[in-house]
Amino acid sequence: MDLRNIAIIAHVDHGKTTLVDELLKQSGAFRENQMVSERAMDTDDIERERGITIFAKPTSVEWKGTRINIVDTPGHADFGGEVERILSMVDGVVLLVDAAEGPMPQTKFVTSKALALGLRPIVVLNKVDKPDAEADRALDEVFDLFANLGADEDQLDFPHMYASGRAGWADHELDGPRKNLDALFNLIVRHVPTPTQIADQNKDFRMLATTLGSDPFVGRLLTGRVESGRLKVGQTVQSISRLGEKIEQFRVTRIQAFRGLAQQDIDEALAGDIVSLAGMQKSTVADTICALAVDEPLFAQAIDPPTITVTFGINDSPLAGRDGKKVQSRVIRQRLMKEAEGNVAIKISDTPSGEAFEVAGRGELQMGVLIENMRREGFELSISRPQVLFRDIDGVRHEPIEEVTIDVDDEYSGAVIEKITGKRKGELAEMKPAGVGKTRIIAYVPSRGLIGYHGEFLTDTRGTGVLNRVFHEWAPFKGPIPGRRQGVLISMESGTSVAFALWNLEDRGKMFIGAQAPVYPGMIIGEHSRDNDLEVNPLKGKKLTNVRASGTDEAVKLTTPVTLSLEQAIAYIDDDELVEVTPNAIRMRKRFLDPHERKRNARGAK
Repeated sequence: MDLRNIAIIAHVDHGKTTLVDELLKQSGAFRENQMVSERAMDTDDIERERGITIFAKPTSVEWKGTRINIVDTPGHADFGGEVERILSMVDGVVLLVDAAEGPMPQTKFVTSKALALGLRPIVVLNKVDKPDAEADRALDEVFDLFANLGADEDQLDFPHMYASGRAGWADHELDGPRKNLDALFNLIVRHVPTPTQIADQNKDFRMLATTLGSDPFVGRLLTGRVESGRLKVGQTVQSISRLGEKIEQFRVTRIQAFRGLAQQDIDEALAGDIVSLAGMQKSTVADTICALAVDEPLFAQAIDPPTITVTFGINDSPLAGRDGKKVQSRVIRQRLMKEAEGNVAIKISDTPSGEAFEVAGRGELQMGVLIENMRREGFELSISRPQVLFRDIDGVRHEPIEEVTIDVDDEYSGAVIEKITGKRKGELAEMKPAGVGKTRIIAYVPSRGLIGYHGEFLTDTRGTGVLNRVFHEWAPFKGPIPGRRQGVLISMESGTSVAFALWNLEDRGKMFIGAQAPVYPGMIIGEHSRDNDLEVNPLKGKKLTNVRASGTDEAVKLTTPVTLSLEQAIAYIDDDELVEVTPNAIRMRKRFLDPHERKRNARGAK
């Protein structure tokens, strides 16, 4: 069967996974009466809840005698480690762009990787049936983006289509028949080259492992594209690291190919196809699986280095061990090492104490997803504020700079520009209209200045603004950036919060907890209205007497507390604070729970 390997890349929420749903349906991958959930490729619970793609996943469809292997890639730069590996498996890319928003930062990030590998893109302008769609403007912006990224003449001469993924059609002309996706299938078969590896089926077997998975019945599974030769079940092969070291020899117990949404056992893997292998014990991502006669590993694409680090520690608060079962540092370390093995964008290192671990990654969202998965598995953790990783270049201290693209209503643009170019040391790069009453702002801001900014941004724009960010470059250190301006309200007692006490404390600031919540000394229960921390007593009840007076029996009405999500809490805390994460709760507390130790530490800092 003829073969094509493609990846679909797009910015978050531009309709990539919805389009893959329609490709699967119209190619006959499902039965007529088969029940298929929406966004079928988003199989992880967090992916379905948040509506984003986190893990790259292959699938395949058959179209008129051609098998098309499709890789659904993440749309967020925090998960760029997945994208950089996946692009080495494909021979072409379909770039999906929202016809109203145009190319966005994550589009730019992934496209730059694809163009650098020499892949020729197909551009699909999606959602052209929306009222605010401007397909011609979006197409011009895509061309300008390709030119800025250094695309060659063949890549600039890209074919384009107009589509609606939700409605299930794609046409070469904007006013086409709008019936189905046949035109897109035919364009993929015509434009994407056949894998060159097919000609090497008689050579020794070689495959570069790009993703790591596991199966409760067969164990470790490594997925990649067969670069040369052929492999049968039961054959003995070896694995070689990217540095040329031989890791192990093993017998292949299972070969699985992607057929629709399922993985199907096959007897033989041929050059050019994307398959999963089982049987190995130690081999991992970026290793070369090959015949015993092969000595040299395949080239593995370098992964961009991490830009932030977060400290994962044991939960040592007075409420530790009540919710989760996995609380020991040894168990936490094993889980983090397992994560780093399959996710090459994450680096783990031990702290001198041995009770905590430095986890370096791409961004706050990537860390938030890892922490959320761990808490659902029963872990209890204490998480530090994210710290930016610095780099010395020619003896000069450099820090990561991010390109921030912001879409806001015109009336809020002034407040946003003042925040990002003032104390946060950002540089305004571009400002232009983005539709009726909307402004698009592009700025280069230090990563340090963006930690904790998203909550402020939503407040400044009354929840109507959209902020996207992507790594831009390393630049010389830009000096100190002030952190959170407000202090916090700290509990000085241990017990259960009382409504009357919280009602009296509302004049001091906004609350993070409600009545009947467990508290302990050092726990952060609210934000102070001033810039200093304040210790308060949330357990103080109403004194009762035998004298009745007007107002004595009035019911206490509390303002609804502010509930911070995991990412918001991690971004909110200061350097001397931690987030306590358990399966059932997210709390914030001071790093030093003992008040005398806190005061000594504060004096030492001054």
